[in-house]
Amino acid sequence: MRVIGSLALFGFLIGMMIGRLLQPEPLWLKQVEERDGELALWFNVEPKPRAEQAAGVFVLRFESFGREQQGQLSVQGKTANWRLQRERRDLLLRVVAARPLRGEWRAEELDGRWRLLVSLEHE
Repeated sequence: MRVIGSLALFGFLIGMMIGRLLQPEPLWLKQVEERDGELALWFNVEPKPRAEQAAGVFVLRFESFGREQQGQLSVQGKTANWRLQRERRDLLLRVVAARPLRGEWRAEELDGRWRLLVSLEHE
């Protein structure tokens, strides 16, 4: 009985190690750069964001790890506030301005990192 129990435990531990090796790398937000009318978000692997629009606020949601941040950027000469917040397993990017915003995003790989460019303009 001890031999069978030992073999079962050994098999379980080997399976856990193999599963850990084959698990994909989690998505981490490394840094945020502000540009004129754009935000550049840098990730370690390819992000898969989901865009939302609510009452003129541009919202981008992605499953990612990262720290909460906030700042301001210029959109067509006007100031807009952005904030990254954690909501359960997701990280939310919200951009708010005095006038309703419309945004587009595109991801590209540069030097082994992924850059998500978020372009914003007033409606």
